[in-house]
Amino acid sequence: MKAVTNFFDRMVQKYLPDAFLFAVLLTIIVYLLGILFTNSSPVQMVEHWGTGFWDLLEFAMQMSLIVVTGYILANTPIVRRILTTISTLANTPGQAVVLVTFVAGVACLISYGFGLVVGALLGIHVARRVPTVDYRILMASAYSGFLLWHGGLSASGPLLIATPGHFLEDVMGTVPVTATIFSSANLFIVLFLLFTLPLLNLYLLRSSGSTAANNPTLLQHDEQAFTEEESPKPDTPAERLENSQILSIVIAVLGLLFVVFHFAQNGFDLNINIVNFIFLFLGILFHRTPRRFLDSVTDAVKNAGGIIIQFPFYAGIMGMMVASGLSEQISLWFVSIATDFTLPLFTFISAGIINFFVPSGGGQWAIQGPLMIPASIELGVDTAKTAMAVAWGDAWTNMIQPFWALPLLAIAGLKVRDIMGFCVIILIYSFFPIAVGLLFF
Repeated sequence: MKAVTNFFDRMVQKYLPDAFLFAVLLTIIVYLLGILFTNSSPVQMVEHWGTGFWDLLEFAMQMSLIVVTGYILANTPIVRRILTTISTLANTPGQAVVLVTFVAGVACLISYGFGLVVGALLGIHVARRVPTVDYRILMASAYSGFLLWHGGLSASGPLLIATPGHFLEDVMGTVPVTATIFSSANLFIVLFLLFTLPLLNLYLLRSSGSTAANNPTLLQHDEQAFTEEESPKPDTPAERLENSQILSIVIAVLGLLFVVFHFAQNGFDLNINIVNFIFLFLGILFHRTPRRFLDSVTDAVKNAGGIIIQFPFYAGIMGMMVASGLSEQISLWFVSIATDFTLPLFTFISAGIINFFVPSGGGQWAIQGPLMIPASIELGVDTAKTAMAVAWGDAWTNMIQPFWALPLLAIAGLKVRDIMGFCVIILIYSFFPIAVGLLFF
């Protein structure tokens, strides 16, 4: 195990480029595949790329705000105390890895955006408490919790098909979450991974032989950023407004009243927008004055640069995959070799491959749903299980797809190659319980 872990770590460190260059290389690969395996000409592939380039602007803004609002909230005295209290449960490197993995997994089951931020921030606090822990493995552990998100309460595909009026309702009807998220297959996979991933990461820590401890500069910067400074005494009316606690309280109360209204009207709908909304207005309230809040914003936006510039490239990749029919060909090939027993497994594997190029749960379901559901009905396979197979395929290869790691890496101050070697082991390990759950439950 030590040899395998070190091999993948060395390969990633040596050959995996920066996350932006990874997106550029994927763009070129999809462009060439579209020309070779579809009827699209080189000019048409360029058109598909440019047309889709801006399709994820709303999503890019949501993910940028996850990083910014999460940092702002973590930079408040009350949240620092909470994270510090939780971090006291870890006194050794092994305990640190187990704690961060489990908490990140539970948080991602609640909401994927919430889980990414919580995992990264808790990891930083734990690293400050246990400075001998390998920081890279600790953050890989935090990211491993994201593997669970599409089996949890924010799973986009299962929630969509449970909503009346969804685009496949005439084919499969509406499917309640009791048949998807709360099915025996999904519960087996979720619980198995939730309780064994911490042990796997602990094993990775002990077998890696790595001596890469914390980055003292990073943690020193983090500690300085989380230090509350006394504001100078305001002299002018403008400065008094900037340091007014009343203004912060008024606008924060209005925001939090909307949150109460949202949950009263929609139940436990913890989507990405409401998570950002909660983070933002709690940040305003807990910082107490607009000046302290704005100072925190200035520090927070520095972490969002990678997301802002890379998400359009992934939107362009998705545009080429969909418009050229390349994603459809991949799905149909797996369907052609599937039986009633193997269709969930092949659906899962095909979804994992497509997720490399279309790293969006809702977008992927829009592509694969119209192909996999008719095949599922024809072969007599439960459509709910097929939908969960697409969901788990989307979550599975996130472990080696930098797209979703960007918010966590931005907060942690790491590059994708720092954690991806360890995530390869997590990817290989997680294939087996997911496959067992889809085939035998």
